[in-house]
Amino acid sequence: MFVYLDNSSTTRPYDQTLKIMMKVLGEDFGNPSSLHSLGVAAEKYVKDARRSLARALSVSEEEIYFTSCGTESDNAAILGGALARKRRGKKIITTQVEHPAVLEPVKRLEAMGFEIEYIGVDKKCRLDLGRLEQALTEDTVLISAMSVNNETGAVMPIEQIAQIKDRFNEEHGCDILLHTDAVQALGKIPVAVKGVDMISVSGHKIHGPKGTGALYIRKGLSIPAFMVGGGQERNMRSGTENTAGIAGFGKAADISAENFSDRISAMISARDRLLCGFRAEIKDIVVNSPEDSSAGPSVLSVSFLGTRGEVLLHSLEQDGIFVSTGSACSSNKKGQSHVLAAMGLTPKEIESTVRFSFSEFNTAEEMDYVTDKVKQAVARFRKLGSFR
Repeated sequence: MFVYLDNSSTTRPYDQTLKIMMKVLGEDFGNPSSLHSLGVAAEKYVKDARRSLARALSVSEEEIYFTSCGTESDNAAILGGALARKRRGKKIITTQVEHPAVLEPVKRLEAMGFEIEYIGVDKKCRLDLGRLEQALTEDTVLISAMSVNNETGAVMPIEQIAQIKDRFNEEHGCDILLHTDAVQALGKIPVAVKGVDMISVSGHKIHGPKGTGALYIRKGLSIPAFMVGGGQERNMRSGTENTAGIAGFGKAADISAENFSDRISAMISARDRLLCGFRAEIKDIVVNSPEDSSAGPSVLSVSFLGTRGEVLLHSLEQDGIFVSTGSACSSNKKGQSHVLAAMGLTPKEIESTVRFSFSEFNTAEEMDYVTDKVKQAVARFRKLGSFR
């Protein structure tokens, strides 16, 4: 049996995604900037996709800018937003559990003289809102907080953060910006927009193609261009558009929105069945993902004490099961998860953690198969005793 449970790393493209991309690549291959009919046809794909993304986020088309990935969107928002306001202040607030695509540009800004304050989380990756509110000062220019954590699935309170930000701005005459990395949120939860100034999303997390992303920039907000040259994306990101990728991204956004409730129900059913199976069949586990209203539908993080996550990963691979030990963007690097460490897990708990991430394609039969294979692998490695 083949079971793919690494959907937070990337997703299998929808058949419709591939179909429209192949049509663009093979037939409608013109440059969207060209004036002839092939160029006009290509431009229409970009316009249609922009409309699809705007509809998925409940924003206007003129607020959507296509990028190459979520990382580019994060970098453009954070570096652009902070540098555009450096004369107003040099404090940035973010969280300890952000994706490296946020943490690394923040570190770059720190090297440029900005003050960075990192807000912590509890054992279930829930953000300390009170601490965030206390951290706000009149020197603050930007808050960046992810919508859904990529390692635990914890849903961050972006609406409440926006309210706190807006209230502080009104009371103190400030203009603090709020950016959210919604790469793991789009297609999985309703993305908070009210009071949010910039939103990063990615195509390949919603069954679209890799190499595609987008950045929502609130109308009226001005930040520096991401890339200069020919003036594409309304002078914000120059360079010939990835028309096929953008078309695929738009198609995936449409499909995700059309079947939203059914898709989410399927993910939750798979997640809950797997968790119930683990609890019934395997002793000495720690569930790191939240299990209350702050739980997203698509991620389950579990520590199997007395094992190593990486060894379990490769053992499960032999059974046709594909999982992760954490973020795919950093799991191949040495060092333990900064997210799990921020949550207060011990080094042994972190070392024994596996992340299961779901899509609407996962079935109950698959979850039972995974439960059985994980149970066997855990028992085998615990019997060896070398991981305790």
